[in-house]
Amino acid sequence: MPIVKVVELVGTSRESWQDAVSSAVKEVSESLRHVTGVDVVRQTAQVVDGNITEYRATIHVAFAVEHHSHLLGVAGVSVT
Repeated sequence: MPIVKVVELVGTSRESWQDAVSSAVKEVSESLRHVTGVDVVRQTAQVVDGNITEYRATIHVAFAVEHHSHLLGVAGVSVT
């Protein structure tokens, strides 16, 4: 059974909260493998002169943790 780890991130966008979430997921997917889900925890915004200037979405991103046995024999490396 896989182990899933969850990290908290804040995505930002000048367009929308949905774009803030999408941008954060896209960015984290470039450095984390096996992203399996996202939970939107909070939506906030920066306001200047009565106008929203930046949308912010705090999210929890879940990803599967690779088991160390997957590393055995990779590129001729032996783990003992």
